[in-house]
Parts: sequence; structure tokens; C-alpha cells
Amino acid sequence: MNILLYLLILVVGAFIGYKNLLKSSLLNKVGIMQNCALLFLLFIMGVKIGIDKEIVYSFGTIGVQGVVLAFFTIVFSILGVKSVSWMILKTEVKTENDH
Repeated sequence: MNILLYLLILVVGAFIGYKNLLKSSLLNKVGIMQNCALLFLLFIMGVKIGIDKEIVYSFGTIGVQGVVLAFFTIVFSILGVKSVSWMILKTEVKTENDH
């Protein structure tokens, strides 16, 4: 798919969130919807991998590389989110203390 479509969907979602166009009862369920969508995406990816016989036969070769790549992706994603969250919270505390 075109990356512009992804960006458009992201911008529309951000606009809807910024303008508070969703009911609060729906907003409380956003986390659950995200988890369900993520699990569905992972399931579909697993099905696609299982269908591709070349990938299945290459697991011995690409398996270790895939595990290492996945591990470092997870670790650095967590570190990135933690550091950005820390910077944002630090900025918010500094702003609150100024008032």
C-alpha cells in the first residue's frame, strides 16, 4: 500500500483525538481495540509465513537472525519509549513548577 495512505490515516486519527470527537466510553476501550488489532495482525503475518514454503524451509538459516533482530527491536523500542516518556514527564513537571 502507499505510505501516503498510512500517513493520512494517522493524521485523521490524530485529528479525531485532538478534537475529542469520540465518546469517552469508546476512548476507554481504545487500548483493548489496539491489542485486538495487534493480535489479529500477528495472526495474519503468521498465516502468511506459514503459507510461504520457502520461508518455512529457511527457518534454520534466518531463524537466528530473526530472533536477534526481533530482540534488539523490542529492547530499543522499549528504551526509546521510556526515554521519550521520561523527557516529556520531566518537561511537564518543570512547566508545572513554573506556575
